[in-house]
Amino acid sequence: MVLNIGPQHPSTHGVLRLRLVLDGERISEAEPIVGYMHRGAEKLFEVRDYRQIVVLANRHDWLSAFANELGVVLAVERMLGMEVPERAVWLRTLLAELNRVLNHLMFLGSYPLELGGLTPIFYAFTERESLQRVMEEVSGGRMHYMFNRVGGLKDELPAGWTGRARRAVAEVRAGLPRISELVLGNEVFRARTRGVGVLRPEVARAYGVTGPIARASGVDFDLRRDEPYLAYGELSETLRVVTRTAGDCLARFEVLLEQTSNSLDLADACLDRLAELPPGPVNQRLPKVLKAPEGATYAWTENPLGVNGYYLVSKGEKTPHRLKLRSASFNNIQALRELLPGTLVADMVAILGSFFFVVGDIDK
Repeated sequence: MVLNIGPQHPSTHGVLRLRLVLDGERISEAEPIVGYMHRGAEKLFEVRDYRQIVVLANRHDWLSAFANELGVVLAVERMLGMEVPERAVWLRTLLAELNRVLNHLMFLGSYPLELGGLTPIFYAFTERESLQRVMEEVSGGRMHYMFNRVGGLKDELPAGWTGRARRAVAEVRAGLPRISELVLGNEVFRARTRGVGVLRPEVARAYGVTGPIARASGVDFDLRRDEPYLAYGELSETLRVVTRTAGDCLARFEVLLEQTSNSLDLADACLDRLAELPPGPVNQRLPKVLKAPEGATYAWTENPLGVNGYYLVSKGEKTPHRLKLRSASFNNIQALRELLPGTLVADMVAILGSFFFVVGDIDK
């Protein structure tokens, strides 16, 4: 029997279709079919100048907007050979980690919801709102921050913002044990996720799976540690790459939860460093018309969902000749082709939810 899962979505902001071949209740073949919300972002990049690209780039993974912006400006700055002020480097690192926490909290709340647990999403959104307030205050946006600029950041911090950010981080840290106890302490959740959807490390590597999903299968890779950018090279004592070896749905949830806690530690370390820095600029003065020199570069970052890369080709004009996006979710979701065969239809939702993907990040 051939069964189509999707394409539909209750909020219609993105759909994934799975074509399953069933033998009774067991899946024998699985094909993820993508492209139902394809927006042609890469072609749109080519007709926008380097300032305008940022507004498009922060939308493909709408839960990781700051991290998406960051990759673009890092690529352009590398082409220009531009040094960013130290204060901007530390602020970018701080905001990237706060954005990572916001992303992870969404999945920590929504994954139990997909398995029938209603309560965790309310706790997760309570913690998210603490961080959303400070992110909105500094940038003006709740989802699409548009705070990165080539050469630094849009503005200096509002007066007293670092103190409010510290309090928000403390509130989220205090609330994480509630989510942990509520979900990991639930025997139904553990029964639905332990030993289910095991992703072998060799399959993860073959498909280019990265981020929390890969690390839950024992693939010990994190660009923040292995190829440091921003201020991560100076945060090696605080940065902890969380891994598991089980590779199942439960391991993926545990990695996400522990990584959230470590991101809060990194945010505190950035706030400590910012308190020591003297006042200074947060951006560079740019020419009225910004042109990248002829050439090519690749900038990749450890986004919340995995490795995100931009391959920039310039012909010396004010718009890129080519800007290719390597998104985390696109690679991650392809592994379902190997993972789903042999599992039960009843476990398919648990496996799919544990892959923590954003459809816009697939259909870029």
